[in-house]
Amino acid sequence: MVIIAWNRISAFCKEYPRASESLIRWYKIAEKADWKTGHELATDVGFVDSVGNDRFVFNIKGNDFRLVAMIHFNRRTVYIRFIGTHQEYDQIDCSTI
Repeated sequence: MVIIAWNRISAFCKEYPRASESLIRWYKIAEKADWKTGHELATDVGFVDSVGNDRFVFNIKGNDFRLVAMIHFNRRTVYIRFIGTHQEYDQIDCSTI
């Protein structure tokens, strides 16, 4: 998959170093994947919720952090829409972000 944008992940890792290992693991899985459906996605990562509007929520580092991605399977593209703490995630509407 093509992941837009690595810079968001990199910046978040600098701000929250304890999230780095889990985020980089997620990135490597996503980068190598060729997901065609949400089912294939869930099979690979196992910790994802579909919230509608092409948005998927990933638990990062045992649910300490959340990543919201908009995934266009037909284009093989993952757009990072949000990375934050669980508390920050509670303040957003993940289906429209």
